[in-house]
Amino acid sequence: MALKLSRLIRVVNLRRMAVYLLALWKVLWHPQTPGSAKLVALAVLGYVVSPVDIVPDMIPMLGQLDDLVLIPLGVTLASQLTPQPVWKACLEQAERRGWSGVWGVLGFLLLWMAFLVGLAWWLLSLE
Repeated sequence: MALKLSRLIRVVNLRRMAVYLLALWKVLWHPQTPGSAKLVALAVLGYVVSPVDIVPDMIPMLGQLDDLVLIPLGVTLASQLTPQPVWKACLEQAERRGWSGVWGVLGFLLLWMAFLVGLAWWLLSLE
């Protein structure tokens, strides 16, 4: 399961990153996706919408490391863990739907924000 450099370079193409993230969303909910691929897809999507970065954006050049390296590596890993027919079908659906599939991603973002608001509420109630 070696990661090929040409595959990684295709994933790094930032114009297609939105399509890959939509495909990850579809992989996450596909019934034939193995659990390991679902965990990686969930981690990548959660990291994309998370306000927390492993490398802070305040550090020049290194701050963009997550956008340019970590997220494409996560997408590549998830695509490698997903059976190829499932990945190809989800990728084709994401390409076909375009921005109409963003509603699912926005729903995921709203769930994440609701979790953060609930956590903040709970922390403030501890006082």
